[in-house]
Amino acid sequence: MTTVPPRRAVTTTLVTGPVRSGKSRHAEDLLWLSESVTYVAAGRRATPDDPEWSRRVADHQSRRPDSWRTVETADVAATIAATAGPLLVDCLGTWLTALVDEAGWDDLEAAAEVVRAAGDRLVESLCATTVPVVVVTNEVGWSLVATTASGRFFQDELGRLNAQVASVAAGVHLVVAGRVVDLSDAPVVPTQPRSRTLDA
Repeated sequence: MTTVPPRRAVTTTLVTGPVRSGKSRHAEDLLWLSESVTYVAAGRRATPDDPEWSRRVADHQSRRPDSWRTVETADVAATIAATAGPLLVDCLGTWLTALVDEAGWDDLEAAAEVVRAAGDRLVESLCATTVPVVVVTNEVGWSLVATTASGRFFQDELGRLNAQVASVAAGVHLVVAGRVVDLSDAPVVPTQPRSRTLDA
């Protein structure tokens, strides 16, 4: 019986962790020696009506070398496929939000289909590319269960997306309280329950 080898994104590193853990700085550091990097800002743009978000965006921008190019887009898969140099995608949480904003939060079943199809395209692009890609994401399910359907949806879908990308990534780094834990060689949870055959 021939076994199909699992897909691998051999040039991809996933950097995950809670808010303000230092994960974006760590991701930037992984590509710091590259002269030209495409920074894929996958979330919503800064707007005057949200000064706090604008400050966050400006803080990220100020850390990047002048030689880095910024692309603001929700079409992350196409950007990866079209780019010939290293990429930093920041981040899957804001990307998921942008996808659902476009699909609409009033029909979460339809939004889930959009998110999962986009996740599949993202994984395909990561597995196909030969350039270094660092993907930043958030861990949002470590605290209280959200009290709204949309909040629970976001937690669930981001958790699935993180696991999907981590399952193919060559490297997985967890950043907590400014410390980095390398999970690259940690066991992977099977995507399907194992079958158990009992002897007759």
